[in-house]
Amino acid sequence: MTTSDSPAPNSRGNAGTRRDPYDGFPGRIGRTFAESEPAWPRRTAPPPRAPNIVVVLVDDMGYSDIGPFGSEIATPTLAALAEEGVRLTNYHTMPLCSPARAALLTGLNPHRVGYAMVANSDPGFPGYGMEIADDIPTLAELLHDAGYATYAVGKWHLVRDSASNAADDRNNWPLRKGFDRYYGVLEGLTSLFHPHQLVRDNSPLDIDEFPDGYYYTDDITDQAISMVKSLRAHDPDKPFFLYLAHNAVHGPLQAKEEDIARHRGRYDEGWDVLRERRFAAQLADGLFPPGTRLPERNSEAGLDVPAWADLTDEQRKLYARYMEVYAALVDNIDQNLGRLTETLEALGELDNTVIVFTSDNGGTGEGGAEGTRSYFSRFVHHPALPGDWTPDVDRDPELIGGPRSLVHYPRGWGMASNTPFRLYKGHTYAGGVRVPFVLSWPKGAREGLIAPGLRTQYQYVTDIAPTLLRLTGLERPAERRGVTLQEPDGFGFTPVLADAEHRSTHREQYCEMTGNRSFYRDGHKLVTLHRPGTPYDDSEWALYDIAADPTEIHDLAAEHPYLVAELAASWEEAARRNGVFPLPDGSGALARRNPAERRLSRPLTLLPGTPELERYRSSRLIALRSFEISVVLDEAGEGVLVSHGDQGGGYSLYVEDGRLHFAYNEYGVLHGSDAGPLTRGEHVVVLAAAAEPGLRWGFTVSVDGEVRAAPPSVHQLIGMAPFQGISVGIDRKSPVSWPLYERHRSFRYRGRLRSVTYRPGAPGPDSPEAVAAALREAAATFE
Repeated sequence: MTTSDSPAPNSRGNAGTRRDPYDGFPGRIGRTFAESEPAWPRRTAPPPRAPNIVVVLVDDMGYSDIGPFGSEIATPTLAALAEEGVRLTNYHTMPLCSPARAALLTGLNPHRVGYAMVANSDPGFPGYGMEIADDIPTLAELLHDAGYATYAVGKWHLVRDSASNAADDRNNWPLRKGFDRYYGVLEGLTSLFHPHQLVRDNSPLDIDEFPDGYYYTDDITDQAISMVKSLRAHDPDKPFFLYLAHNAVHGPLQAKEEDIARHRGRYDEGWDVLRERRFAAQLADGLFPPGTRLPERNSEAGLDVPAWADLTDEQRKLYARYMEVYAALVDNIDQNLGRLTETLEALGELDNTVIVFTSDNGGTGEGGAEGTRSYFSRFVHHPALPGDWTPDVDRDPELIGGPRSLVHYPRGWGMASNTPFRLYKGHTYAGGVRVPFVLSWPKGAREGLIAPGLRTQYQYVTDIAPTLLRLTGLERPAERRGVTLQEPDGFGFTPVLADAEHRSTHREQYCEMTGNRSFYRDGHKLVTLHRPGTPYDDSEWALYDIAADPTEIHDLAAEHPYLVAELAASWEEAARRNGVFPLPDGSGALARRNPAERRLSRPLTLLPGTPELERYRSSRLIALRSFEISVVLDEAGEGVLVSHGDQGGGYSLYVEDGRLHFAYNEYGVLHGSDAGPLTRGEHVVVLAAAAEPGLRWGFTVSVDGEVRAAPPSVHQLIGMAPFQGISVGIDRKSPVSWPLYERHRSFRYRGRLRSVTYRPGAPGPDSPEAVAAALREAAATFE
């Protein structure tokens, strides 16, 4: 029965948006079950016996760092995979982390995806968007659409640092880019003993302390194995895609002592001998044609490496220790890959699993000529660094590689890592872009889909996604969820895997990174080593025939000016088509940030129990500026009031034995100030920092308006430091003060803390705004 006030049946709302619940149902609907015929939706499934896929991506590993590519480091798991699989000896990637990952996971050139740079900048141009658009599907999305389970563990680095916090929309986090599960670190680097912010699936984990013996590489491997075991317990047939992205061997270099011990004394002869031995092994194994020459040591200004024999005994002893730690990292990666392959073997899955092992870019020179035990101070690239800046600290060599020392090796080891190539990560010369590549698939080998052995054909990082799709029997669709997809740039190389004589499927390729450029076509490579602030002109170009001269020794530019002009014009065309412009210059644009971030420098009050504030969000409150921290106590007690940072740099206020203390970790050098007794009852404790010229802070500690301590000024923590975010009432994970950690661990506050308020002050004289203005003036003068 209806009334005049009631809507007519089936007329509620907008009729145009109401769907008939039976529309399209293939069964039959009667009034009762007996009069009806059921039907079920068709389950999406990949082709029968589609292989599992495991992509193991290592961070900053050079061409020669594993046994199958010439290394003395024992990597038996990789040796076995290479023996039954394929080694690409002429595989190229991007020179830096995020761009390489974007290219690998999408099959598109990274500038098109929006990753011209690592995901730690925001100058406001399309190539630097740092977001994978909906019309660019990831390999995980395409495989998931086809019925694969999809898992990612480890380093992500495809979300901008400013979007790595728990308040972000998570649109570019792994679960929104096709992965069912994720466990790891969203940013580009972390401590391997005390990861600064672990994320499980879509949520940061709130962790106070890690257990003794914790090691991140072991942890992410445990998580990967658990995901695979869980899948097989629930579904015996569903194939999976596992993206296992190591943070190792990226700095800071940290390894387990038992792994380091196996490499003691191995590198006492130095990097010159190491290069010669690795190159001899590469030639003996057929990785390069006879007649290939090993270049002289890198000699370019600011990138040069001294002869090992010219170092002092003390230097040689210290530098060898760095490389022992690096070798231990590589060793541990292989051990963990062995645990994963053993699990797959136990499940009966190894035979039908495609395993890819490679690196995102070449070995790095960022440790400088001497290396460092103070990673974040060496990592700083600020144009106004004062003369008294110290890129290293004097630490006990026995601490190198452990949780108390954030180290990186001297660039001589990076040169050896990239044997036999020139230069490093960040460069478009081979040292930055030619890396090891191993692909194994036992079932595919038996069926003739891959022929084990070496491949000398040029292939590129964008080729991985289309190749893996082809191996699963899938085709990349033209549309996805109603969106027309952008065309890929990569070319599947399945014919090369099946036939060692097949021609490369990738004929030409541009590259650009921080102004370094290159263009490859049919064996010839045009390349620059760009000096920041200098003009982009044709005088920069060098030309190499990398088929005959893979180590880029003989510059043919003067002999073939017409080919130089042709390839340079092709680079310009490709750059415009792929969104490479604008190129970096001396204007300071890369220091710019979205104006919307200004809201992050407003005063912020944190209450007890607040999870640790994310690193980048924390930095906006203090970076390159004056600031004040006000701690309101309802009842004084023992413990940490506020902490920000870790063993690589940070500060904390704490109460111990009834006295207030201020600890400042200056990139590994610990300073302490005693601010006197803190009696029972209510108090307001204020830590004030005044930004001074020369990238310094002058601190004062006050209690209830009385200045209690005014220690000497110290260098500001800038760049990536403090790397661990702000915690209230505790010093989580890696501590600011190791002695305090040894006495009390995370030292949770036992009084009553009402609030901690950060009040950012004026930008200092060396702030990004001041630096950008100075750089603009310098650029104008230069022009």
